[in-house]
Amino acid sequence: MRAIVFGASGGIGQALSTQLAARNDISRVYAVSRSPAPSGPNIVSYTADITHEADLATFAGSLKAEGDIDLVIVATGLLSNDRGLSPEKSYRHQSMDAFEQVFRVNTFGPALVAKHMLPLMPRNRRAVFAALSARVGSISDNRLGGWHAYRASKAPLNMLVRNYAIEQARISDQFIAVSLHPGTVDTGLSQPFQSNVPDARLFTADQSAKHLLSVIDSLTPVDSGKCFDWAGKEVPA
Repeated sequence: MRAIVFGASGGIGQALSTQLAARNDISRVYAVSRSPAPSGPNIVSYTADITHEADLATFAGSLKAEGDIDLVIVATGLLSNDRGLSPEKSYRHQSMDAFEQVFRVNTFGPALVAKHMLPLMPRNRRAVFAALSARVGSISDNRLGGWHAYRASKAPLNMLVRNYAIEQARISDQFIAVSLHPGTVDTGLSQPFQSNVPDARLFTADQSAKHLLSVIDSLTPVDSGKCFDWAGKEVPA
């Protein structure tokens, strides 16, 4: 099996790449990111920006001669940054700039990854496309409000994953597309927002990767199009 991890320079992405490369059933891991990604046995690092379609087209072209890709994980995400982007507490704090930044990474980027990677996935055996989402992207589970751009960017990501599941099921009865909620992970994305998270619910990147890969391993085609949390429980739409 061959796997690709997009966002491989981030905390979860690095851990996923390393753990996949250590598995006996994985022959190669492509670790893709804008900045230097993990390297090591069975890991091939590749520099690409998922919001630049030309990067993805070039990457896909380089893979075609090497065979099918059995697992694609999109582990990118944007919640805040050091340039003024921060989750909104009220609709009064919304801005076009924030929406464009967050949607570009959380929604548009994974969509472009799907456009260029799904054609490389096998039709005659199990294949999994997984994108990291968030429980706050659930419409029916939203009881607190706020975080407008981030919440709003994850809800359409879940819809896109559902669309891919439906479309790919027409050509393969073994294809699985899911979105995954990793929980609160001790990475740069969540660090400013960890103060109210119990220690038992704050995962290291390695713990999170282990949980997510366990969920991925347990999936069947019946699960395609759904969102699951780190423990394998379905997250409502």
